[in-house]
Amino acid sequence: MSTAAASPARAQTRIGRVLAASLVGTAVEWYDFFLYGSAAALVFNKLFFPESDPLVGTMLAFLTYALGFVARPLGGLVFGHYGDRLGRKKLLMVSLVMMGVATAAIGLLPTYASIGIWAAVLLTALRLVQGFAIGGEWGGAVLLVSEHGSARHRGFWASWPQAGVPVGNLLATAVLAVLAATMDDAAFESWGWRIPFLLSAVLIILGYWIRSSIEDAPVFTEARAKAEAAGGPKRAPALEALRRYPKEIGVCIAARLVENISYYVLTAFVLTYVTTHLKLDKSLVLNALLVANVVHLVAIPAFGALSDRLGRKPVYLAGTIGMGLWALVFFPLLDTRNAWLITLAIAGGLIAHAAMYGPQAAFFAEQFDTSVRYSGTSIGYQVTSIIAGSLAPLIATALLTSYGGPAPVALYVIIAAIISTAGVLMATETRSRDLSEVPAR
Repeated sequence: MSTAAASPARAQTRIGRVLAASLVGTAVEWYDFFLYGSAAALVFNKLFFPESDPLVGTMLAFLTYALGFVARPLGGLVFGHYGDRLGRKKLLMVSLVMMGVATAAIGLLPTYASIGIWAAVLLTALRLVQGFAIGGEWGGAVLLVSEHGSARHRGFWASWPQAGVPVGNLLATAVLAVLAATMDDAAFESWGWRIPFLLSAVLIILGYWIRSSIEDAPVFTEARAKAEAAGGPKRAPALEALRRYPKEIGVCIAARLVENISYYVLTAFVLTYVTTHLKLDKSLVLNALLVANVVHLVAIPAFGALSDRLGRKPVYLAGTIGMGLWALVFFPLLDTRNAWLITLAIAGGLIAHAAMYGPQAAFFAEQFDTSVRYSGTSIGYQVTSIIAGSLAPLIATALLTSYGGPAPVALYVIIAAIISTAGVLMATETRSRDLSEVPAR
């Protein structure tokens, strides 16, 4: 009896440790990734593209930002391939170190004033390394939790690595907000912007230490043992995922479209819109983002838990439809120039985003069997980054520059919401699926 009683406790301890490792590592990596986006909107246009018009300089800075997303599918393919062959944990450790080294190196870069165009070249190269590393992070982190957790609470547990995204954004925004409040613009642009990038080295050490204490889930180790007993895999996991699950990958890409576009409009483009178009102080929008990211952090696991009760599809659909509707009021709220309403605009959008992002990890993981799950989820998740998140701030800035107002940007988000809604409606409900079994076709 004591053994039976101890078993749930051991399982709870294990999932808690795995959850902490995934959440902390993901938060650190997204801190690095979002820090670049914030810096691109606030200072990189001046430090690396100083001869351009302010909005054009911002577009060039966002172009280097976008290149990080272009590298993400490649990272997803490489990490997914070896993650399905060697294990989730090993590849997560590699991605964490790669991201930390690249981010700290950005903090040491000379600017255009020192070495001219080579400053932008080096910045772009390091951004590509960031993108490659983050491309392998997401799939491994969410699968580590999904494959350890029970089907009954998978939506809730798997949502916590997702919550690492607002935690990372919160950290990046908080550091920038403190610097903006404690130093003048000249000091921030001269050397202050380097501080948060260099802090990444400390955070990476913390994340590495925590991740070193966990192991891959039994569902993966058993599947790998069976594959090895049968003579090993006959085809690369990515190719196998594309052959066997084309519809499921298509569903993931479509479902992620408005989630990815809206997030970067809400958190990256909003910096440009408020500071350059509305000509308000950057501290106002940074503080609004701080509050909104706290709301986002709470909402993500709440919607993940709700998907365990109602199903993945209805919760996800509430997010796609809600985001399309919120796009109609987002910019009018920003245009009031009122700090509270600007905060409401961003927080409301992030609540709709959380309705998609909360159940997303479990929803995507449940589409594929264990032998190709890392590759399949990474392809569906990261391919969308090229056509959605990478271009969203750039497209939004170009639309604002061309039309002089935000209406085309709102329409851009609404169209993406319609496509995502259609994609989710095509999916099969996957709640309570046993991840050790091959999905029914």
